[in-house]
Amino acid sequence: MHSDDLGVDLERILVDEEALNRRIVELAAQVDADYAGRDLILVGVLKGAVMLMADLSRAMKHPLEMDWMAVSSYGSGTTSSGVVRIIKDLDRDITGKHVLVVEDILDSGLTLSWLLRNLNSRGPASVEVLTMLRKPEAVRVAVTPAYVGFDIPNEFVVGYGLDYAEKYRNLRVVATLAPHVYS
Repeated sequence: MHSDDLGVDLERILVDEEALNRRIVELAAQVDADYAGRDLILVGVLKGAVMLMADLSRAMKHPLEMDWMAVSSYGSGTTSSGVVRIIKDLDRDITGKHVLVVEDILDSGLTLSWLLRNLNSRGPASVEVLTMLRKPEAVRVAVTPAYVGFDIPNEFVVGYGLDYAEKYRNLRVVATLAPHVYS
């Protein structure tokens, strides 16, 4: 879905499609270099990381495995509830494996810090994080991703996998919503 298809629903575009595509290629090259000669499992965090996981894995030259987790702390609102629950767990054992968590956005850090503790308890060789977006002003729990696509302001955003009430994930940009959509 293109941003002009939405008319008045979007307030402004923060990251356009060209910038997203360019940054994916850069991140893929960094991950390829860092994990050269090592077995790697990409763990995508559903549902938000679907677009990023697909684009990143296709841009990589490194052979890899993929798996998915679904965790939730949001519901249909615009702020984290702080209560995390696993909706879908990994299908494979990660003991002794190098794991790269692929996340759409690092906001408060509450959900991601919980997820990292959970994954580290399973005995992997390493666990790192790649996030497309980070809101430095919103972070409440220290989480240091190895790879960051873009730092953005502390605003609610949609697109490129991010949703509001399960809509707008298929936008090819990252944008803010007009207030009338969620007020």
